[in-house]
Amino acid sequence: MRKPYAFTLGREYIEDLKREFRGYNGAAFSQDVMAGITVAAVALPLALAFGVGAGASAAAGLVTAVIGGLVISSLSGASYQISGPTGAMMAILLSLVAKEGLTGVLVAGFLAGILLVLAGLFRLGRIIAFVPSSVITGFTSGIAAVIALGQLDNFFGLQSEGDLALLKVASYVQTGALPDLQTTAIGLGVILLMVAWPKKWNAVVPSSLIALVAVLVFQGIFHWDVPVVGEIPRTLFLNDRLTLDNLNPLAWPKYMMPALSIALLSMVESLLCGASAEKMTDERLKSNRELVAQGVGNLVIPFFGGIPATAAIARTSVAIKSGCRTRLTGIIHSLILLLSMFILTPVMSAIPLSALAGVLMVTAWRMNDWANIRFIFSHRFKSGIAKFTITLAATVLLDLTQAIIIGVVFSLVLIVARMSRLEINIADVDNARLKEIGMGLDRVPDINEVRVVYITGTLFFGVVDRLKDKLRTMPHSDVIILSMRGVPVIDLSGVQALMELAEELKGEGTQLSVSSVQPAVMRYLERSGFLDIIGRDHLYPSAEQAILRSVDDKAPVVD
Repeated sequence: MRKPYAFTLGREYIEDLKREFRGYNGAAFSQDVMAGITVAAVALPLALAFGVGAGASAAAGLVTAVIGGLVISSLSGASYQISGPTGAMMAILLSLVAKEGLTGVLVAGFLAGILLVLAGLFRLGRIIAFVPSSVITGFTSGIAAVIALGQLDNFFGLQSEGDLALLKVASYVQTGALPDLQTTAIGLGVILLMVAWPKKWNAVVPSSLIALVAVLVFQGIFHWDVPVVGEIPRTLFLNDRLTLDNLNPLAWPKYMMPALSIALLSMVESLLCGASAEKMTDERLKSNRELVAQGVGNLVIPFFGGIPATAAIARTSVAIKSGCRTRLTGIIHSLILLLSMFILTPVMSAIPLSALAGVLMVTAWRMNDWANIRFIFSHRFKSGIAKFTITLAATVLLDLTQAIIIGVVFSLVLIVARMSRLEINIADVDNARLKEIGMGLDRVPDINEVRVVYITGTLFFGVVDRLKDKLRTMPHSDVIILSMRGVPVIDLSGVQALMELAEELKGEGTQLSVSSVQPAVMRYLERSGFLDIIGRDHLYPSAEQAILRSVDDKAPVVD
């Protein structure tokens, strides 16, 4: 009898823990401790800011970081994932708080946890492969804009009206409100300090923490009358928390759409975080288990009064760069944040709200995937530009819940319809066949010298992972020839995947060559700079001629 997938996940988790802590010693523990302290320094100001920015409280942000780090890091699909409140989630929650209050956020977060657990158990961990990179980039930029616009009240010391970000901005004009100069000066000072803080120093002491310390010192001297965070309770169990009385199943239907939005965003952001972190480590993220971990964490967090959590790319990156060895880094970072709740509460409660608004505005700016945006626009990929622009506009102009559902579901429908069209066949050099067409080799190459990969079908965002996985699992070859006669169309994600693959193979000492490229595909390869990576002399009219040149550099190439 076949065992349930949950049993497989549990067994995989135990095996990963054994491998992760094999040979663990005091030196490794000290690395985890130092990495945990560094991550906590980054997470503390962000947790406060995200809690306030989500329409909850600074304490709610801290509780989310503490519980999220303890629970999700313990169960995570990789040793390096750091979870907690994030800016992307904040954009959803701010609108939800305005409509349903904090209770609505807690219930929707709990329901999202259930959906995430089910997503992991139903093996939806590869969902990120079905979303075009330009759609994700546009959505991220849209969220960044919503975050920045949502902080204008705290930044200027004003009170806006309306649910959507642009409606709030429009209300300033209608009411003729004028900013409070002291409040605005503090927020502007935070922004300038964070922007001016050198990047090399930021790796040691985060600019957000330095900015808040500077503001607190300034306030201690001048005592400006500006709105502040207010009292932060020294407890993990906040007064406004989910109870069993709030979990009335009859009321669940009205929270299902926000819960689905929270779950989808958590899936996308957590899996993106893992994909980004994989490039910095040798450890692959177990995506389905990560979704279960995120689900369990979000089931637990509301009962403490926290807001929904997800994996955080910036904090995960800091953990890896700081020498993270195991998932203890995430747990230690949570324990340090918990300690700060009891020791630093009087200090944190005096932080001006405009200072946190400044932190969030800089964070929103840095959320944008500027490298990918430059790549899309500088190479004039029309489809990528269109997807990016439409997604960004939908995220800002529509209700964020609608934007997520429309963008993700539409992308998934298109991808599922086309997913099975790519065929990948790997072949060794067949000298007998070459002789039949009059291009035989004087010597038969060794089996690991040259291999030809025949690709048939559209090379687009939904299949690039299959191509990369196929080539990563094949035995090492000195030369890999991609025969692309059967590829009529390639998109931005396909080009980026080939560029990444070429760089990986170059690092392994393998030369990537391409042959039989169709004109439409060739234009994409030329515009992207892919041919410069592999070398234009490794572009061939046919696979046979590529084989001849690869085996014998002196062999003539027929034009």
